[in-house]
Amino acid sequence: MESFKKYHRIILDSIADGVFTVDLNWLVTSFNKSAEQITGISRDKAMGKPCADVFRADVCKNNCTLRRTIQTQTPIRNMPVHIVRADQKVIPISVSTSLLKNDAGEVIGGVETFRDLSVVNRLQRELFRQHSFEDIVSKNRQMLETFSILPQIAASNSTVLIEGASGTGKELIARAIHNNSPRKNGPFIAVNCGALPVTLCESELFGYMAGAFTDAKRDKPGRFALAQDGTILLDEIGDISPTVQVRLLRVLEEKTYEPLGSTKAVETNARVITATHRNLEELTKQGRFREDLYYRINVIRIHLPELRERKEDIPLLVDHFIERFSQLNGKKIFGISREAMTALMLYDWPGNVRELENAIEHAFVLCNENMIGLHHLPDHLMPIGHFQPLPSGFTLREIEKRAIEQALERNDWKKMATARELGIDKNTLRRKIQRHGIAPR
Repeated sequence: MESFKKYHRIILDSIADGVFTVDLNWLVTSFNKSAEQITGISRDKAMGKPCADVFRADVCKNNCTLRRTIQTQTPIRNMPVHIVRADQKVIPISVSTSLLKNDAGEVIGGVETFRDLSVVNRLQRELFRQHSFEDIVSKNRQMLETFSILPQIAASNSTVLIEGASGTGKELIARAIHNNSPRKNGPFIAVNCGALPVTLCESELFGYMAGAFTDAKRDKPGRFALAQDGTILLDEIGDISPTVQVRLLRVLEEKTYEPLGSTKAVETNARVITATHRNLEELTKQGRFREDLYYRINVIRIHLPELRERKEDIPLLVDHFIERFSQLNGKKIFGISREAMTALMLYDWPGNVRELENAIEHAFVLCNENMIGLHHLPDHLMPIGHFQPLPSGFTLREIEKRAIEQALERNDWKKMATARELGIDKNTLRRKIQRHGIAPR
């Protein structure tokens, strides 16, 4: 027996992961060398102590992984948690648990293996820096090409036109340009032209003098005046009236404007960035947008793809939003389940990145666990059926293919019913089936 214990200890000490076992009273009954190195606690001090006193993990009080495993008879695999080392340093680890049984098959305790994720997290942060610019994250080829030229664009004083659907991050790009420009210490003024009534758009942009109209009791500076020495973003510029288009053209060409009710020109040095979800080139052909203004604002054009065209960014964005909400709310959530991620990958995101951010915020509020699950997501993202668990190591493309195949099988390969379950358009489903080469078995 002593010989067995000796070899048992040698085997455990040869494992790179931390390993410890507990009895049914949650007292530590074995503790390997890697566990000592990761926790900073010696085997002698750990043995016989309650495991919660040894690890002081964020899940020990209310969501103990070993307790869940013993109570549910279900192992846990690679659950991210944080522990407090002996030197008071908080480190991330990945935990897996199993039942500990005797020769008669009776449960006599539990075994937990854990891995220090500090190095992995540092590598992830470095990877994140390589795929981010300011508060924008992406590994999409088109977005990375945009990131690469943003410093040069920021350094210039040229007018920029940012095109993209609602929610793709046009204002984030504009702010990134401003924050990396020589004007970064000046104001950044964003104006949603589409939200301004036609009658107020001129006065909001250029200001007015007292007496310019009935309710003008005193002078009021416009947005261009507020943006002096800085940057002004004219969002949804495709919605401005022909009258305002004429006045804006003069500002861009002469760097001057006249407040309403004034006969004196005012100089402006504000850099102009414009943004739109409309096709300005088509509006110009239709005569609804001035051709000379279009060419004046289209000096540098940036096009932002929709989220459904850059789905490889969804995991990166999810991690980004979870980290942000954790910092804002002081609530630590470490990730998202495979089933929930599959649902996010299948959805077509008509509201783009903004809609994804709102979905994660919704899940963050409802989640009282360490991981966001499928049931935490907004109802419209949840499929009618349930995804079968997918093996680890699958690529995002493979996850999407398998999820579509499973949904088709549940609906007897009826495309309309499958599209309804997945929350996507029938034509979108057809394109995905063709792209993945999916066929009935």
